[in-house]
Amino acid sequence: MTDSWATFGADLHLEPVGQGLRSGLMEALREAVRTGRLAPGTRLPSSRVLAADLGVARNTVADAYAELVAEGWLTARQGSGTRVAQRSAPRRTDPAAARSRPVRPKAGYNLKPGSPDLSAFPRTAWLKAARKALTAAPDEAFGYGDPHGRVELRTVLAEYLARARGVHADPERIVICSGFAHGLTLLGRVLRQRRVREIAVESYHLDLHTDLLTDAGLRTPCLPLDEHGSRTGELAALRGAGAVLLTPAHQFPTGVPLHPDRRAAAVDWARSTGGLILEDDYDGEFRYDRQPVGALQGLDPERVVYLGTASKSLAPGLRLGWMVLPPGLVGEVVAAKGVSDWMSGSPDQLTLAEFISSGAYDRHVRSMRLRYRRRRDQLVAALAERAPGIEVSGIAAGLHAVLELPPGAERSVIQAAAFQGLALDGLARYRHPDARAARDALVIGYGSPSDSAWAGALDALCRVLP
Repeated sequence: MTDSWATFGADLHLEPVGQGLRSGLMEALREAVRTGRLAPGTRLPSSRVLAADLGVARNTVADAYAELVAEGWLTARQGSGTRVAQRSAPRRTDPAAARSRPVRPKAGYNLKPGSPDLSAFPRTAWLKAARKALTAAPDEAFGYGDPHGRVELRTVLAEYLARARGVHADPERIVICSGFAHGLTLLGRVLRQRRVREIAVESYHLDLHTDLLTDAGLRTPCLPLDEHGSRTGELAALRGAGAVLLTPAHQFPTGVPLHPDRRAAAVDWARSTGGLILEDDYDGEFRYDRQPVGALQGLDPERVVYLGTASKSLAPGLRLGWMVLPPGLVGEVVAAKGVSDWMSGSPDQLTLAEFISSGAYDRHVRSMRLRYRRRRDQLVAALAERAPGIEVSGIAAGLHAVLELPPGAERSVIQAAAFQGLALDGLARYRHPDARAARDALVIGYGSPSDSAWAGALDALCRVLP
């Protein structure tokens, strides 16, 4: 049986050049190393395997290897085979780079909202779920699959969302996507095909979402916002709006839940106009001082599209999200998804399904809820002691808080923080261009730092506050 290069070294494509076989082979290997096609440390095929592939005598290859080892291009050790030697790359001076401004170092602490504590990802439990899921997976799970998403994940999600968020769902109405932005892109495409021209958004929101809708050819008028959430009673005045994007459980970024009367007003508007509500439930599982606020979708599953993800509860790098759709939208969304990205990765879908069904997901969420609540409490206590003039709001749930600042102070505080290596976002960063500037504030993401970095980040924050 012949030895394969999968066992005995890298698969090479070499064309010996020159007068003799040995010198031609040596030059081809030198060129492969010189141009970076063979990276330092790459294990080469044995002399017998390479000779058989090139149709030359084994001694020819052995002699070429020996000479290149002597020249320093290769190394050879007993039991380790022949490898490309580690070589120092020559320094190159780029005149343009020399004239450019120095790159500012990364912030030492990051308190921008939008990310959980990535160091707390449950690696051991996830690996256990992955092993079990992949062991039991049918062969067809590794094919191109169904653009709806794996039925295993859709089935457990329907049960979990009903239990934890009050969502009315069955697996046939769920479509798996690669996060909220992906789902919103698909919905924007479908609504544009339905001749919708405008989707109303909240006056404070994440501009990435409005950019995605604008890219789909949709206009994004804004709804005013106050201490009770978005003023959904004013939807009727937006004559061209065929849908509205809301964060009802925990408005982003102000942190207020949508008042029950305004939840009802949004549903009434959708029913009377045939419009749709796109519900972004981005961190609804994390609440501290209040009873859970159920999903708006529970009020009218035929007029509300529910969107959730694992980005805050687990990690954004998983790229796993889901849409619970009215029956009439499922086919159109699946068709739009199939145009460019037929399906999300099956192994991670199967792993998440096992992670949820085994109870590991609930245990992780409960653990993180306690961790984030402790951080929230430490933030409030530190501000009360070191910056008693700063009012904190939006802290009953979620992973961020809003810190009120004196009028005109927002920009200067952010600049002072950057000078000390602390990354912050101001409330103005999230304001719709047509919205009235109402106040100066910071949006502090207390979920992002690791446990080891949290104390330092909190101290740095207190130092820059007025």
